[in-house]
Amino acid sequence: MPETLNTAVCLPTFGDFDARTLGELARAAEEAGWDGFFCWDHVLWDPLGRGVADTTVALTAIALATSRVRFGPLVMPLARRRPWKVARELASLDRLSGGRLALGVGNGDDVDFTPVGDPAPARARAAVLDESLELLVRLLEEEGPVSHEGAAYRVTDVRLNATAVQPHIPVWVAGWWPHRRPLRRAARYDGVVPLWPDFAMPSPKELDECLEVIREARRADGRGEDPFDALVWARTEGPDDDRPMAYPEVGATWWVEAFDPREDDLDAVRRRVAAGPPRTA
Repeated sequence: MPETLNTAVCLPTFGDFDARTLGELARAAEEAGWDGFFCWDHVLWDPLGRGVADTTVALTAIALATSRVRFGPLVMPLARRRPWKVARELASLDRLSGGRLALGVGNGDDVDFTPVGDPAPARARAAVLDESLELLVRLLEEEGPVSHEGAAYRVTDVRLNATAVQPHIPVWVAGWWPHRRPLRRAARYDGVVPLWPDFAMPSPKELDECLEVIREARRADGRGEDPFDALVWARTEGPDDDRPMAYPEVGATWWVEAFDPREDDLDAVRRRVAAGPPRTA
């Protein structure tokens, strides 16, 4: 089990949190000692009614504003994006940042799908997500031309030459506990982002129960000893909050500080980011 946690900030892309501001906050987070900086990914959901920043543009600003932190989307609903376009964007971001990108993916919510006719039922989205992930990894990592024929996509002899700095960009898969299917999907990749309603902080016992589903799946697949990231996405009370210290012993590798754009204004977020990460060791 890991001995300490990496710490990160994850911010929305609504209202005052535009691409320029996210870049500025990412620089402040890096200077304050955080290890990662992530942002949400929405297109249509706008709870403040003041506009939504494009995620790829925001990630570009974050990459250019920092030199050390890992960054990426938490999480990208991949079923509403074309895998070849995402592959091009991810490789470009990884090169721009010197190899610091991580890709968080998930099934998304109806609000970003139904109004524009994308796959709306959760089961249909999940099927597209699985196919998209498989195709995306191949486009990024295979040297030769890629061909694929599935229910959602048909690709013939596509060669993107989308070379990233990392031989493999980490893929972290999100899912709402206690649903098992997203956890088994995560077990096939590099990490998991288990979610509890309202950014509730799971107990270490609850997280351990969640991660055991993944450990069982990885052992069955012969990958039980391979490195695997497990994120705790919740809120702390500040840098003196030592509750995160209990999570590495059950397998957590990242603490992700949660914020809600409907409750946390820009000034409050600036103060929390500048104060530094919670105690993890």
